[in-house]
Amino acid sequence: MYNYRAVYRYEQMGGFCLKKGRISALLPILVFLVLYLGLGITFEYIMKIPMGFYNVPIIVAFMAAILVACMQNSQLKFDEKLDVMAKGLADRNIVTMLLIFITAGIFVGVVGRSSAESVAYFMLSIIPARFSVVVLFIVACFVSTAMGTSVGTITLITPIAAAVSSASGFGLPLCVASVMGGAMFGDNLSFISDTTIAACNGQGCRMKDKFRENFRIAFPAAAVTLVIILIMSFNTEINGLVYNDYNLVQIIPYLLVLIGGIAGFNVFLVLITGIVSGMVIMTFTGQITAIGLITNMGSGVSGMFETCMVAVLVSAMCALIREYGGFDALLYGIKKVFKGKKAGQLGMGLLVGTMDIATANNTVAIVMANPIAKEMAENYGITPRKTASLLDTFSCIFQGIIPYGAQMLVAISAVSELGYSISAFQILPKLFYPMMLMLSSLIWIFLIPEKRVGKEK
Repeated sequence: MYNYRAVYRYEQMGGFCLKKGRISALLPILVFLVLYLGLGITFEYIMKIPMGFYNVPIIVAFMAAILVACMQNSQLKFDEKLDVMAKGLADRNIVTMLLIFITAGIFVGVVGRSSAESVAYFMLSIIPARFSVVVLFIVACFVSTAMGTSVGTITLITPIAAAVSSASGFGLPLCVASVMGGAMFGDNLSFISDTTIAACNGQGCRMKDKFRENFRIAFPAAAVTLVIILIMSFNTEINGLVYNDYNLVQIIPYLLVLIGGIAGFNVFLVLITGIVSGMVIMTFTGQITAIGLITNMGSGVSGMFETCMVAVLVSAMCALIREYGGFDALLYGIKKVFKGKKAGQLGMGLLVGTMDIATANNTVAIVMANPIAKEMAENYGITPRKTASLLDTFSCIFQGIIPYGAQMLVAISAVSELGYSISAFQILPKLFYPMMLMLSSLIWIFLIPEKRVGKEK
């Protein structure tokens, strides 16, 4: 329970009490969206600047939003606001995320562009180039499910996606979006995913029960996504016989990472294995000198600087918004609007989705939404397994499409590190899986009759 300085009115609603909160506390999010989206649209569509969205300084936009947050709530001294932000940064998920970003940057720096290209050309030598994007999506699904991390999966496979795009003729946004979609599929279903653990623990249900609920929603979405990718594949002009020389030895770091991911090993162990094997292979085969290798490692870390800073700034901003009562206002509004069991399920989904938009972290969004969702479930008569499934599914939907989320930022950073250019708004229209997952979720909520299940353990 947070120690708000302002006094908020409590109202009895639907059997439980909610803080009304302060809607004005959400102003920093609005400021960020206006700056980021406004400048991006202006650059891209009005000024006709190539890669307009890519030129928007996202860190500056977040700094402006934090400045606005610091100017709010005069009842808190500035030093107290710094304390609030510091507590927000102390979250375990934030620390883990930053370490993954840095480790991933080192991996990309070590293996470099040539290794990714070797993987791509090897893939294209054993499968028809026309089906290469389909393979990217399926591999991302398997790796993410095994490792339980979408960010780690995107880090590992995006360089290969960039190389496949360059070699085959498929657009870079489609290749990257397919990897992101597959990564979110696994993030939603994996037993070791932070989102699964958070949702199940928060709602008091078994993981296997939540998995069954999730799978009925996620599998149709994945199947339709595959069909869409296949249709686009047959309508894409392939660069003839896609072939180039490749070094099988350079594939080993990615192969080890892929096997480790599918086996479900810890993401840090997988990445470190890739780094060590890459260092040995790149130096002993004469691909790079020891000094050059160290330089590349530094460049890889530097390439993740913006991503790390965004994670830090988002956490700090959200801590202030939470302290001011902004999240309470969101919860209050959702509960007030949505009536009835089916509407309540949609309300839960939008609740966690809104929290995800505000925090840019699906695990944090689930943790924050859990208490209210549990009370809503009791009020609406929704089972714990269904509630956990809704929270995880909708958090993955929104996390997979927000342009400032870790998944999108990591994908863009990985591509940029290899010398390619792409913006979030080029990727967004190609994110078929999150779109299909949203459609599938709505169908299951409003059109599919619920099965009668026994009392849950």
